[in-house]
Amino acid sequence: ISKMLIKTLPVGHFETNCYVVTDENTLECAVIDPGAEANTILGYIEDNKLKCTAVMLTHAHFDHIGALEDVLAETGAALYVNRKEEGGSVPGFGSFKAPEGAVFYGEGDTVKVGSLEFKVMETPGHTPGGVTLVCGDAIFSGDTLFRGSCGRTDFPGGDMKLELQSLKRIAALEGDYDVYPGHDLSTRLSIERAYNPYMRHAIEHL
Repeated sequence: ISKMLIKTLPVGHFETNCYVVTDENTLECAVIDPGAEANTILGYIEDNKLKCTAVMLTHAHFDHIGALEDVLAETGAALYVNRKEEGGSVPGFGSFKAPEGAVFYGEGDTVKVGSLEFKVMETPGHTPGGVTLVCGDAIFSGDTLFRGSCGRTDFPGGDMKLELQSLKRIAALEGDYDVYPGHDLSTRLSIERAYNPYMRHAIEHL
């Protein structure tokens, strides 16, 4: 059985959670949301003799992609992002354009890293092309689902109705999961179903 190792690296001014997810058998890894501090991310990969084969974005806001170019250049990994993130921006921080060779992924797609398989759920709301990645018993929810909260929807392309629908879809996943959000501490899906006011509203009223 492949063992999954998840390393959380809070990076940059906004302490964005960058995740390095490794298949411990093959030492292949994926980097999710390289938000800043390329040296921190690459240092961890190098120190542990990992081979980064995929960089996946939950969405393309500036605080999730600050180290993207450097990580791609150093690792030669493939970049995965939802096409609807193209042109998305936070005012004052420029807009996102996927680099040459990016792979556009969407609902139902899977990305394999060693023997780990990441399933893509499209979860718009915080951004039009936001995705949640499900791998084993872990969910990487970007800025869609936080511990006790959800992503803000007042940036261009944000939509609270879509955000609540996305929370309802995540809540409907069978079983329980560890939830690794884009900011703040990890949580459990069962706890969010029970206590997260946004998720409860989505479950009860949508």
